[in-house]
Amino acid sequence: MIRKKYSTFLYLLVLITTGAAAQQATYTGGSKINIYTTAQATGDRIAKAVLDKGFEPLEQPKETQVCIFIDPSKTFQDFTGIGGAITDAAAEVFATLSKEKQRELLNAYYDLNKGIGYSLARTNINSCDFSSDSYTYIQDQDAALKTFDIAHDKQFKIPLIRRAMAATGGTLRLYVSPWSPPAWMKDNNSMLKGGSLLKQYYKPWANYFIKYINALKNEGIPVWGLSVQNEPMAVQRWESCIYTAAAEADFIKTALGPALHKAGMGDKKLIIWDHNRDLIYQRASVTLKDPAVAKYVWGIGYHWYETWTGSDMMFDNLKRTAEAFPSKNLIFTEGCKEKFSMDSIRNWSLGERYGLSMINDFNAGTVGWTDWNILLDEAGGPNHVGNFCFAPVHANTQTNEIIYTNAYYYIGHFSKFIRPGAKRIAAASNRTDLLTTAFKNANGSIAVVVMNKGDNKMAYHLWIQGKAVAINSPGHSIQTIML
Repeated sequence: MIRKKYSTFLYLLVLITTGAAAQQATYTGGSKINIYTTAQATGDRIAKAVLDKGFEPLEQPKETQVCIFIDPSKTFQDFTGIGGAITDAAAEVFATLSKEKQRELLNAYYDLNKGIGYSLARTNINSCDFSSDSYTYIQDQDAALKTFDIAHDKQFKIPLIRRAMAATGGTLRLYVSPWSPPAWMKDNNSMLKGGSLLKQYYKPWANYFIKYINALKNEGIPVWGLSVQNEPMAVQRWESCIYTAAAEADFIKTALGPALHKAGMGDKKLIIWDHNRDLIYQRASVTLKDPAVAKYVWGIGYHWYETWTGSDMMFDNLKRTAEAFPSKNLIFTEGCKEKFSMDSIRNWSLGERYGLSMINDFNAGTVGWTDWNILLDEAGGPNHVGNFCFAPVHANTQTNEIIYTNAYYYIGHFSKFIRPGAKRIAAASNRTDLLTTAFKNANGSIAVVVMNKGDNKMAYHLWIQGKAVAINSPGHSIQTIML
């Protein structure tokens, strides 16, 4: 067994490409069954093994047989991608790393062979809590936007976004989100603590989006999509802005939607809500009820920060929304473990929360999944209001060390093997401790993700159309089975 050593990328490469002892065999159809495992109390991190037997007839499983059932004939939503946010904080921490460590991190996230193949990214318009200060791109009272300039972002954020895009071969899809308009556009005259956009500034604020998208384009960074407002029902001590569902619809209908089309940006994916699962149905039902608004909207974004009670994360709200609005796309736009503590950075629950969310989100109809900061420092920042959080990867800026939490590997079990253009297929488990989802990639390969959230090892049958193969699942583990 290879010793755990989270701080070196060499260890990551070895575990992704080798892992537990491989046993050669094929299953019916001639393809090897490759299993990739990440498990607690082991050195396995996306560790590869090849099954020593193939599928055998099993027409009717007994109730005593633990099974994961897969049906490729039943297909659901198309898959857009998985990724994380490139914030000011992530970019500032990245800049402190040595060139070698910078290359390591880029490969770890964005290279499909050397890392986990991120294909989505999100970034902030104006400052957010994970910025070192509050800022905008214009001077006060400039409603004509004549002073618009993204010079602030050219020091750290834009260079990192550009390098991330290069690491994916130019395929990274970037979407952008504001935390607050400039203070003078709001009724509380502050970028912080909520407040609302004044109606007289609807059109200038809509044109601000256009200016920003064009500015990134001029830097060689195409923008795939945008959300109207990050967390529009949260009055935060950091940058925030309140929109009711009706106000969001009005802003889209009268300002943002027409501005995008006038600028030739009608193809940009416009995302509403961008907040928690708790109110997602109410928001969608109100904002999308007017066809004149709905025609501009591509999808409904959501976060996971509603009350955390173990397995109850309001996934049914996603299902109801997907059922009611089948022409719109669900996209997870942000989530992380809050209240950072270095003492908890090895806690296995970090990854398990990601696995629980991702499996249930995809099974509810989600097409894309975006984590929060891709990188933070040894304090869980920088953050200008002290709202320190966890990221899948942390850097010790004093020692140039990179720390991969198990959340990084849990995300990788999806992002590395389920690729943009895949289609979800039916997957079901007959045991509550085994969670599963499955996708068929455009190249015909099938990725089945199985998470064991229980303490005990479980042997299960992977069953497909009357045939099955036996697989062992360690306690507190996640596996991706590639067929």
